[in-house]
Amino acid sequence: MRNTLIRSYRCNCRRHFRVDPSVLPLVIQRDRRKRFYFFYFSHLFVHWELNFVIIMTLFHFGNCFALAYFPYFITYKCSGLSEYNAFWRCVQAGATYLFVQLCKMLFLATFFPTWEGGAGVYDFVGEFMKATVDLADLLGLHLVMSRNAGKGEYKIMVAAMGWATAELVMSRCLPLWVGARGIEFDWKYIQMSFDSNISLVHYIAMAAVVWMFTRYDLPKSFRLPVTVLLALCVYKAFLMELFVHVFLLGSWTVLLVKAVLTGAISLCSLFLFVTLVHSN
Repeated sequence: MRNTLIRSYRCNCRRHFRVDPSVLPLVIQRDRRKRFYFFYFSHLFVHWELNFVIIMTLFHFGNCFALAYFPYFITYKCSGLSEYNAFWRCVQAGATYLFVQLCKMLFLATFFPTWEGGAGVYDFVGEFMKATVDLADLLGLHLVMSRNAGKGEYKIMVAAMGWATAELVMSRCLPLWVGARGIEFDWKYIQMSFDSNISLVHYIAMAAVVWMFTRYDLPKSFRLPVTVLLALCVYKAFLMELFVHVFLLGSWTVLLVKAVLTGAISLCSLFLFVTLVHSN
């Protein structure tokens, strides 16, 4: 009976494994070794792939962070503010920005209810009135500049740097930290970083226009262009929303139009500022 079972086992081994039953332990050992190498290298590949994804997401976040924040640091260093030890002055300007934004939010929530019109209908009057509330930014910038003693350039840069940096931290820091480190790549974070640079130029120009408008010795020939520039600074966001709604602009086109409009306002403000300073 025992010999019959051994003979049957050897026949099954030849039929299924096609190997000599005497080397069957070697075959089993070789199979185990193959499976070990397969799982080992599979684990290494998955580990390398995860590390690659993490490194690429951090690299993307670093690019967005540098593109958004380094221009502010370079502007602070190269504008001479660091030589005047104006850091805490900029912090006070940022605190004024937070207070002004809180007042604007309370005012909008109280007097401007949510639009309940149909889908796709643009509330022109409501958005225009909401944009008018941005006049508080002009008052805030004037308050910051009036509390700082020094030359006009110093007042403008302190107010603009503090205002723009506070706006950058409050509106773009958290989205960059959460979104730019995601696995899926999205161009909107690069666009957000470019938009922060445009905002810096916008606030410098707006601070310069506010400083010129509040001067008691402003020539009469300057009043009209300065007033027009003030209106453009206040209603720029409203005009951009209107253009997007009417012309159905894409995200990159909107960014380009915003950059062109901000550049035009800045160049006009710079021309008026230089002319006014040299005329005195």
